Amino acid sequence: ETGPRSNEKLKILHSAISKDIKFRLHDNSYSLKSLGYGNGQECKMKGRYLDKYVDITILEKGIGIAGIAVKFVMSNYSQNSNNYFENMLGETANIRSAKSPYYQVFIIPDKVPYYDKSNNIKHWEKISEHNLSKYVNLSTDNIDLFLHSPNKTLVCIIHIDDVDNVCTKEEYTNYYLNNDFNIKYSDTAVRFGSSIIYNNYELFADKVANGVRSL
Repeated sequence: ETGPRSNEKLKILHSAISKDIKFRLHDNSYSLKSLGYGNGQECKMKGRYLDKYVDITILEKGIGIAGIAVKFVMSNYSQNSNNYFENMLGETANIRSAKSPYYQVFIIPDKVPYYDKSNNIKHWEKISEHNLSKYVNLSTDNIDLFLHSPNKTLVCIIHIDDVDNVCTKEEYTNYYLNNDFNIKYSDTAVRFGSSIIYNNYELFADKVANGVRSL
């Protein structure tokens, strides 16, 4: 409804996560800031090399103590996957090197359209363990040794009801705007190590809250 450059969809997702983490912390000394929550703005966290606005910041008595980054990919994953991953490693190292925990959320449908320059659907990308091999390798890291590794990462592969006979981005968008559909966790099998939580938001949110309380 709002277009790819609008932050309205970020407000919906980031504020929902912020509200939930705040509830799980059970302590009014903690607050959260993100688009759509708190003062409605992202908060700048201290980094080792540069300060950075973070998707979701957890504050204790008004001071940022932990961050959560959220990435929701909806198209052209293979074209941008290395950039997504490298940016994630860099921002994580920057924040964690300043002695603040940093968490990551990565969400992607199990089948995403790949658009050409004319916004025609060139083909469909089926997400598998092979596509996510970088994250599989990351999941075996010792987070105490490698500061580019998030303290905990949530990977969600979701399944959205398939759509047939669409050939363009406009047709794809209009179909889901005008029809009911379901979203659920995908049954795609991926073997992650212990530093990544796969398709279990509840466990991830508890880990974040427990980690913050233990600081």
